[in-house]
Parts: sequence; C-alpha cells; structure tokens
Amino acid sequence: MMMDVNEIREYLPHRYPFLLVDRVVELELGKSIKAYKNVTVNEPFFNGHFPDEPVMPGVLIVEAMAQAAGILGFKTMDKTPQDGSIYYFVGSDKLRFKKPVVPGDRLDLFAEVVSEKRGIWKFDVRAEVEGKMVSSATILCADR
Repeated sequence: MMMDVNEIREYLPHRYPFLLVDRVVELELGKSIKAYKNVTVNEPFFNGHFPDEPVMPGVLIVEAMAQAAGILGFKTMDKTPQDGSIYYFVGSDKLRFKKPVVPGDRLDLFAEVVSEKRGIWKFDVRAEVEGKMVSSATILCADR
C-alpha cells in the first residue's frame, strides 16, 4: 500500500517544517511500514546544524521514525487526527545512532509493531541510508 504526501497528511497532524515522511512505499496493517524522507540542503535545521558541515539532528531522525510508526498505528486503527485521535510519542529504549545523515540522503524509515495494550503501542524502528543502518530504537506511542 503506497501513500503520497497528501494521504500522509490525512494521518499525521504534522505540517512543514515538521512533517518528516515524504512517502510510504509498503504498509501491512498491524505489522509493518516502510517509508522515506528525502533529506535536502534546503531543510531549515541545516542553517544551524551545522552550517559548514550539515548533519540532520538525531532527534529529528527519531521523530521521522516515530512519524512512520504513527502512520502505521493510525492506519491500523482506522483513525485520523480529524477524528479527534492524537498519537503521542511517549518514550524510547535502546536508541542508537550509527552514522550521520546529510543533505542528498534518502532516509528510509522502517517500523514494526511489537505490541499494543490499552492504547499504548510499542514499535521497533530503524532508519537506513543506502541499506546501511543510521539509527534504531524501540519506541512507545500513545493514542489519546
């Protein structure tokens, strides 16, 4: 199941410059998602992080992974923010960064459902560039 940015905007409340998922290329409800973000030199955070050697901030890589997981959760629950459902990122474990993400990279985002109990979802997430892992974590999201 592919989703373009217009459909993604139906399932995430984020907007520019904080929408960090450009396209969903695979989605299996209740199981997994593969999405990506094209990282360009025009991103507003590169002006200060760092001007002479631009690197995507790690917290934004985590946010991009969480947004991909959020799409998977929203689609699985068949809910949208317009329905009054908000999906909060509430925690992470085992967070690791392996290499920097720079302008020109395509940040591939993966999330797999680990569990769901009483509106608390647990996902294993990872981000890759050209098939090499740049970050991974286990994250928790809450549907409120």
